[in-house]
Amino acid sequence: MFSTLLNTWMLAGTPQPVQSRFRQEAQAYLREYPHTRYVDICLYDLNGCRRGKRLSVETLLSLADGCYFPLSVYHMDAEGQVTPAAVAHSEPDRLCLPISGTLRPCASDPQHHAQVLLSMQNPDGTGCTLEPRVVLERLLARFHARGLYPVMAPEVEFYLQAVDGAPPTSRCFDIDMPDRDNALLEAMDAEARRQGLPLCGIVAEADAGQFELNFRHTGRVVAMCDQVLAARRLVHQVAEKQGYHASFMAKPRASLAGSGLHFHVSLNDPQGSNLFASEAGCPNVMMRRSLSGLLALMPASVALVAPGANAFRRLRKNLNEPLFSSWGYNDRSAALRLPCADAAGQRIEYRLASADANPYLVAAVMLAGILYGLDHPLPLPQAGAKKELPALPLFWPDALACFQEADWLRAQLGTPFSDAWLACKHQELARFESEVTDAEKRVHHH
Repeated sequence: MFSTLLNTWMLAGTPQPVQSRFRQEAQAYLREYPHTRYVDICLYDLNGCRRGKRLSVETLLSLADGCYFPLSVYHMDAEGQVTPAAVAHSEPDRLCLPISGTLRPCASDPQHHAQVLLSMQNPDGTGCTLEPRVVLERLLARFHARGLYPVMAPEVEFYLQAVDGAPPTSRCFDIDMPDRDNALLEAMDAEARRQGLPLCGIVAEADAGQFELNFRHTGRVVAMCDQVLAARRLVHQVAEKQGYHASFMAKPRASLAGSGLHFHVSLNDPQGSNLFASEAGCPNVMMRRSLSGLLALMPASVALVAPGANAFRRLRKNLNEPLFSSWGYNDRSAALRLPCADAAGQRIEYRLASADANPYLVAAVMLAGILYGLDHPLPLPQAGAKKELPALPLFWPDALACFQEADWLRAQLGTPFSDAWLACKHQELARFESEVTDAEKRVHHH
């Protein structure tokens, strides 16, 4: 599809400092990787899927001036199908500029293959209101304007399965894995270092073959989300080279533990002090308000942190019972968990999002929830209490309806983005509900 849509490669004027900075980065990159032949330029769509094209390295320096992609990138569903609303608006092109710090080698062939992330512009030069990355930037700006600086650390779970069918051998917190598994994880770690991704560990998780990438805490929240998406691609590429298949599916099999994208979050003041700092088990006013706001917006947030039908299999124990409760101390069944930490390290772990969720949007709905709690003082239920809170939607159509009715959250994310998200998800839901499953066929066969 993109071979026809992305047939325009044009130069456009941008401020000289932006041009100069990227050209300097590109020149430094080519000195380190002089045999580079190709560069992948890409945007991440609503679902966090890469949309872009591969260019010859000769175009890398001129990329500083920008290139054009169709606005319909942000009207695509998970399978790359454009929603009817986008087609009706003639799918105009928009200028896209490279993002400083995202020029990296590809793990599949680092000596010859590079990649760089772009960001789309509105006609007036501001960030595109449909782009999830820009949605997050704008929410962060509201915090910074108040002298509040969110600090986050993601953890993303995934499964590895050998292509040759060999059963997985890892066990929870296993540090003595077979040589083959260990070599794969070491290769991932090496490529992460090459790409400058701030991993602080790769941990064997709950079920055999499940692992978790741990990232360092950072106040550079948008760049952190860039790195999560880069790490997903790295995992797929390294796994394929080593004879494995990697999956970030929320619930790859009913009998296996689900895979989540967990975010640890705290708030700093301008001096870098943690505003959540308090004695363990005694959350201060700032943390209590943040918890109450996150809980209040959580039903409407489910549509974004559980982005498809499979994600809802992870969210429930059965058809009527949620897997995650409200909030709790050191409790992994809590949607909002307060981990063990000293006073200065107090933070909230948001556990609701699935591993295939768009990290920009997970971070954005978290920040929106905290903002809601700061501006709307609400009572905080007792830890573990469920009855005092509205129930989470456990099915995809209910979650979409809940988000559609959430005027405050939709306004924080932006009406154009929210409308595009709903159109995309309703299209995906319609396709999902139109498919006849093997289970249905088995029933009628007998």
